[in-house]
Order: sequence, then structure tokens, then C-alpha cells
Amino acid sequence: MTIKIAFLQLLPGKSLEENFESGKSACIEAKSLGADIALFPEMWSDGYALPQNEQALRELAIPADGPFVTAFGALAAELHMAIAVTFLERHEPKPLNSLVLFDGRGQRRLRYAKVHTCAFDLEKVLSPGEGFSVTELDLGHGTVQVGAMICFDREFPESARLLMLQGAELVLAPNACPMEINRLAALRARAYENMMAVATCNYPQGQPDCNGRSTLFDGVAWLRDEPGSRDMCVFEAPEAAGVYIAELDLDRLRQYRAHEIMGDKYRHPETYGLLTAGR
Repeated sequence: MTIKIAFLQLLPGKSLEENFESGKSACIEAKSLGADIALFPEMWSDGYALPQNEQALRELAIPADGPFVTAFGALAAELHMAIAVTFLERHEPKPLNSLVLFDGRGQRRLRYAKVHTCAFDLEKVLSPGEGFSVTELDLGHGTVQVGAMICFDREFPESARLLMLQGAELVLAPNACPMEINRLAALRARAYENMMAVATCNYPQGQPDCNGRSTLFDGVAWLRDEPGSRDMCVFEAPEAAGVYIAELDLDRLRQYRAHEIMGDKYRHPETYGLLTAGR
């Protein structure tokens, strides 16, 4: 089974309405290119705008069941394509940096809020999410176990490890920062150590502090019938805006996971108490 993932590496508009319209057009293009899943960059509803003024922030935040988000659910059903839409979510005491994944029938399969907010910077005005979860996503020609982590979540091995322990095969990772060698290395490590695919969608060059380079790491570090290791980065977009398609060979990933040693094969959780001691 092969999955086609569309990376909607887009420049945002100046309003919620503009972002819906350009996002809708990008999803339609993704479907025309054969995509099974369309993924937006981080906080697409407002183009990762985070005013530090409480009133201005509240005016940008939208409900998870409001018109913007549910319209993408209707679009997913119309296109018969899964859509992972991102947004600044209305929430108390502070907004959330959120993702909702709709399947090709328009059903909400996953709702996730960024756990590791960048509280040292602009995201100090946000509340953190409360955990990681995984869902079975029916693509019509097969199913895949999908989870999500957003941008800075990637820097914490626990994020991906918790998703792996819940069975994630594919992790959707919206992003809004420069994709340079160290951040790309973190994504590679998360894919390698958990034997799972990580799909990251970033804003393109032209968005402040962003440079495109959306990626797909397929989680397969070597193949038994080929010598040496292989590059798990099976796709990297250029810096320019666009809708980019990458293919994930899920059958190969599953075969690899069945006989290789990473993931949860040889863990010793009884020795990891310090990780859960709240330090």
C-alpha cells in the first residue's frame, strides 16, 4: 500500500477568509495530483500570527467546531481525501495551537493541540495541549495509524515515543520555523528510533522565519536485500511555495517494523522512572 501525502507549503493571506479560500484551492490541487492526505503548515487559520495583546489574540482564535474547521471537513468529504487543518483554537484560559484531521468521508478522526509550546517566545500566550493520541485513518484503499506532533514537539523524543507506543505508523507534523540541519536531524532521529514515518509541512520562503523544505522521512533505515543504510528522507520540498506530493510505501515500512530492532522491541521501561518523576 502506497500513501500519497500532499504538503500544502503555502503563504498565508491577510484574513481567515483568504486562508480558507487559498487552502481550499490547494486541497483541490492536491486531490488532482492523487493525494490521499493533505497537510497544512502550523496554525494555518491565521498564518501563525500570535499577537501578544490578549484582546487581539482572542479575536484571531476560532472554535474547533466553528465554520472554518468544519468547512474543511465538508471539503474532505467532497474530495474523498483526508485533510489535516491547523488553526489557533479558542480555549480558556489561553488559546491552543491545534490540528484536526478529517477522513475522506468528512469525519473528524483526530484533534490535537501542541504540547510543547514555545513558551520562551511568542507562544507564551498559548496553553499547552494535554497529550498525544493516535487514530486509524481509512483511506479507502487501506488504513494507516496516524498521530500528530507540531513543530517544537519534535525536539522532545517523548512526543514521538508516545505516538509509537500507541501504534502510530505516520506522524503529521505541521511546522513554522526554518528547517535547517539540526531540526531536520531531529525529525530523522524521531523517524529512525521509532520506525515510523514523519511528514512535516512548513511555510515557504517569504513567510517570516520560514524556508519551506517540507519533508517526509519514511522510517526505514535499511533494507535486508540492499547493502548499507539508506536515506530515510524520501522527499524534501524546495523553498518556494507550492503543493508538493510525496509517496510513502507503507507496506515496506510495515515489513521493516516486523523484523527490525528499533521502536519498542528492546526497551527497559522499568528503568525509566526518572522520565515520569515530573523533573
